[in-house]
Amino acid sequence: MRCESFSKTPIGGPRVSPGRWPIRSTCTAGWSNCSTRRRRRPGGTIVSHSEIPCPRAGIGDEAHAALSRQIEAVTELGWNRLELRSIGGTALADLDDTAFARAAMLLARSGVDVVCLDSRIGNWGRPITAPFADDMAELRVLCLRAAALNCRHIRIMSYPNDGLPERDWAAEALHRIRELTALAADHGLILLHENCAGWAGTDPRRAADLLHTIDSPALRLLFDTGNGPAHGYPDFDYLETVIDLIDHVHIKDAVHRPEGVRYVHPGEGECRVADSIRLLLDHGYSGVFSIEPHLTLRPHETMTELTDITEFVDYGRYFDEFLSALLREEVS
Repeated sequence: MRCESFSKTPIGGPRVSPGRWPIRSTCTAGWSNCSTRRRRRPGGTIVSHSEIPCPRAGIGDEAHAALSRQIEAVTELGWNRLELRSIGGTALADLDDTAFARAAMLLARSGVDVVCLDSRIGNWGRPITAPFADDMAELRVLCLRAAALNCRHIRIMSYPNDGLPERDWAAEALHRIRELTALAADHGLILLHENCAGWAGTDPRRAADLLHTIDSPALRLLFDTGNGPAHGYPDFDYLETVIDLIDHVHIKDAVHRPEGVRYVHPGEGECRVADSIRLLLDHGYSGVFSIEPHLTLRPHETMTELTDITEFVDYGRYFDEFLSALLREEVS
């Protein structure tokens, strides 16, 4: 059983008009539509994890630096989707053509689909005063690489401030993301703005305003269930405001500790992950849930050399159990 969440039309195929942008299919494979609360299979029972009617993926470099081990990690979980951020410790856009060609061939042979490319555009390392040319150059590379991988989504953020007045910060962030969105649209791709660093990263009203102002089907939102503690806002409240604008979800959870934020398994923290998933499904979400454990690797801190995939796989199994329990609860 598979619940396809993306069109399989090749990225390089015919362009579509904005009014006919490819739309995610709903999760129907033997179940009732995911927009209802009755996600019940004939007979009324939730079956094996491989048949959970919600596609799961993982951010590969949270499992291991090597692409072969990233693929191994999601395959061991019984999943066939991967989110790419870096390979061998190198950001995807910085791989030379030979290294990228090897990676693309390995992915093609594995049968693992790439659901999103995680860029550095507008993130914590690229404030609003950083050269915009760097972001446009990265996106041009990623547009071509997304096409090669038949991937439609690229993650971005919206530029942390660096001393600009609020009005100027907002104007420049909107200008940059409008230009980036136009480039993505030219390639038939969708940018996903994450609730993380930047002008619209922590305020859902700004995130909604960002999408409404730019008004393009090539710009949507990525919701991370566990970014709130590190950035000072309640995750669930953020989601409630933008629930109908979400195309992709990262799964993590966290708690505040005297020494700082500590990342934990979903449901063990203070981010209301279960409530977020319920709300998403009740509003018809049929996209991917992509795990980002942050238990060992945090990309904005010192990179940790991962020696095996065990912790990532254990986290994925925990999430499968967590999600299956939520679905059983909905059925009962």
